[in-house]
Amino acid sequence: MTIQARLTLWFASVLVVALLAMGALSYYELVMEPRGKLRDAQKGLKVEDTEPAGPDEVLEALLWCGVPSLVLGLGGGWLLMRRALRPVTVLTRAAERINEHHLKERLPRTGNGDELDRMTEVFNQMTDRLEQSFHRIREFTLHASHELKTPLTVMHGELESALQNGPLEAVQRARIESELDEIQRLSRIVDGLTLLTKADAGQIKLAAEPVRLDELMRDACADGQSLAGPRQIQVNLGSCAEMTVCGDRHRLRQLLLNLTDNAVKYSNTSGNVTLSLAQTGNEAEIKISNTGPGIAPDALPRVFEPFFRGDVSHSNTVEGCGLGLSIAQWIASAHGGSIRIDSTAEKLTTATVLLPLAMNEQLHKVNFQPIKGDAMRNQTAGVKTNQRAATKERRR
Repeated sequence: MTIQARLTLWFASVLVVALLAMGALSYYELVMEPRGKLRDAQKGLKVEDTEPAGPDEVLEALLWCGVPSLVLGLGGGWLLMRRALRPVTVLTRAAERINEHHLKERLPRTGNGDELDRMTEVFNQMTDRLEQSFHRIREFTLHASHELKTPLTVMHGELESALQNGPLEAVQRARIESELDEIQRLSRIVDGLTLLTKADAGQIKLAAEPVRLDELMRDACADGQSLAGPRQIQVNLGSCAEMTVCGDRHRLRQLLLNLTDNAVKYSNTSGNVTLSLAQTGNEAEIKISNTGPGIAPDALPRVFEPFFRGDVSHSNTVEGCGLGLSIAQWIASAHGGSIRIDSTAEKLTTATVLLPLAMNEQLHKVNFQPIKGDAMRNQTAGVKTNQRAATKERRR
């Protein structure tokens, strides 16, 4: 039965009940009560009023009969609407839980064959198609990345051999070094896409061990100083309290390196990059800030999207593959933390990471996404490429 037919029958039932109630009250008020008064008058009892019903009596009858019937009709209609819309509320709550990470969930069906039940079936079929499409995209990305790694590795090895074997003119050496940098950049893109695709598919397993964040911060500061040297950028480590988190050391180091590398790359020449580590409640608060052109307010919500470059004119002059922040966000989220970017134009841009601390020798249980994977190869290749680019710049 359709919803329209069901609502019609339900509301008709309410109206019938309301009419019956009104009829019963009217019958009592207009028939039974006058008959009682007439019998009393015939018995010689004193009766206040045996006259026909006047306007006051009619109004009284309307109040006694119409108002209860109106309340009954409105209350019954409200209950019917609530009951009719209850499946819509259930469907809405179930649909809110479905996203690109939970496409396996399905909306509950009532099985009564009405419009909502058929719409639920269509929506579940659409979700099936979306799940298959996402799966095919992930499979394609993983297969493409795997197929690209072999030729890139071969080309990388051949170019390195060409640099090491035999005398080369300055122009030839510069050309080979440039090609080697581009191949390394492509390799970083392939590794980053592979990592994000595996993470999205839940194929990465992270270690859960005590990690000293203050040690990683010092390492990240040292790496940042080596990257910032050619541009006279000052990289400083502010407050760095000793604290421990439960997580994967290599991935956390990759998180800090990505953010530090980003801060250096997008800082003004002769600018400043500041790292700090402090405790906020039961969380470790990492801040990495730089002085630079900043990020436009309309671009801030999109900075964690893969390959998104907020300022195209500036980004074209900056080395990078556009995946660093996406990887950093996944690492923070996989460790039960969060990351945000705040920026003021031409002043300061700050990346803030919050990670749960391991307190009282009881390691914080982190909701890791299941996976296997590489540790630091992607980030190490990025650092080496930046160092090679800095060396080339000094040679020129």
